[in-house]
Amino acid sequence: MATALYDTTLRDGAQGEGINLSVEDKLRIARRLDEFGMHYIEGGWPGSNPKDAEFFMRAKDLGLKNARLAAFGSTRKAGARCENDPQIRMLLDAETPVVTLVAKTSALHVRHVLETTLDENLSMIRDSVAHFKAQGKEVMHDAEHYFDGFKLDREYALATLRAARDAGADWLVLCDTNGGAMPWEVAEIVRLTIDDLRSPSDQSSVVNPQSSIRFGIHTHNDAGLAVANALEAVRAGCTQAQGTINGYGERVGNCDLIPTIANLKLKMGDDCVSDAQLRGLTELSRYVAEMANQAPNIRAPYTGHAAFAHKGGIHVAAILKVEESYQHIDPARVGNSKRVLVSELSGRGNIQYKAREFGLDVGREEARKVLQQIKDMESRGFYFEGAEASVELMLRRAQKGYTPPFELIDFLVVVENRQGRGLLAEANVKVRVRNGGEEIAHTAAEGDGPVNAIDRALRKALLPHYPQLADVRLADYKVRILDSNSATAATTRVTIDTRCGSRTWTTVGCSTNIVDASWQALADSIEYALT
Repeated sequence: MATALYDTTLRDGAQGEGINLSVEDKLRIARRLDEFGMHYIEGGWPGSNPKDAEFFMRAKDLGLKNARLAAFGSTRKAGARCENDPQIRMLLDAETPVVTLVAKTSALHVRHVLETTLDENLSMIRDSVAHFKAQGKEVMHDAEHYFDGFKLDREYALATLRAARDAGADWLVLCDTNGGAMPWEVAEIVRLTIDDLRSPSDQSSVVNPQSSIRFGIHTHNDAGLAVANALEAVRAGCTQAQGTINGYGERVGNCDLIPTIANLKLKMGDDCVSDAQLRGLTELSRYVAEMANQAPNIRAPYTGHAAFAHKGGIHVAAILKVEESYQHIDPARVGNSKRVLVSELSGRGNIQYKAREFGLDVGREEARKVLQQIKDMESRGFYFEGAEASVELMLRRAQKGYTPPFELIDFLVVVENRQGRGLLAEANVKVRVRNGGEEIAHTAAEGDGPVNAIDRALRKALLPHYPQLADVRLADYKVRILDSNSATAATTRVTIDTRCGSRTWTTVGCSTNIVDASWQALADSIEYALT
């Protein structure tokens, strides 16, 4: 079994709040989806806006190798002819091999949204599908609000599908447009629908042989069940699954194709993608997030940064013995990787695992001492999950014979508001420098603020001994107040991201004094660069 994958990120996904894709973005995403192995890519609605019209014009040169491009639109307007409908003409002008037509399935929508008759809606479906089939197009019939329409008026909902089938539609796609259906409802309605339209007693199909009717599923996530509903629909007989990358879409989003693909392949034995394509799933998820200017969801199933992250000591101890003991799949199968976190909840195994990851040989007693140090420090407000450089330094400092490249003797920071000059920060730093010897360096520097002044003074002291620091840059500086009820006496946590070339590392400091917390994180970041 191989379910066809239909991606609608470029249309449905772009309707999500906070997402605005340029034409270039859409073209890049389309190329990546094609490279991944997507079967269908819906490019947009060419009649709705100039951007989508430009996309389809430029998409003719994409040279897609795996995917078929689809243009999305609606059936003809009530009382009109397809030949005279501008929206139908724009769909043809898109020159895509596939046309996806959305049509009303619910009698409620036909009467009160379209404001036409039930019979006219059936004619709109028949005429539109037949028009595009006469032009040699593969036609997807998107049965909008199908599950709600089926529950409201079963016979009319089925009649809309028969109209599309009889006109020659290649696919009948059942849509949970409001996203409120339950998995058991989806399974039952899909089975009843397929049985009805493929029933030997139904001899109404004169254009499309019953044996060729194919069904798809299009779900939304308003009840948090879009992926579950899509999988149930496939189990019930649908052979196409529609959705968006990362679940982007209107309201709370569409069916997320990322876990849908993984579940189909790994849990249901569905050959929707090859093993090699599946290994590109994490990269695809993060690429589309970058193009959409969205922060990746670290807890996203299968592909999130935390999807295979282990923190509890018991868990880590188990996976060090049997990796699958706390992992439902090998993360490499979807292009992700296992991670072990260090925190107050860690056990000795976490520390020893991280030490090996850092290329260090740490014994049981050293690991125990570092673990206790971490627990004590986190109880005071430190947080090491996102500051692995600080953890590595703790492990290095626990090694016999480790000598830090420098050591603080003292520092003084002055912040003044001088008339005519405004605010001024100045720092004096005295450090013991160890680089083939030992020397006291005492320097001063001004800065835009106290932390910037300390950073400049420290670099001024160290650069003559460690010229490689010239390439080290502070990339980000974050402050978090841990106990706001203490007001200005609150404990403050500072994290610093530092970059050198393509490498970035994070260090942490914590104190009731923001300058002290900043010094801790800053000194660790520089020491890490030098080790």
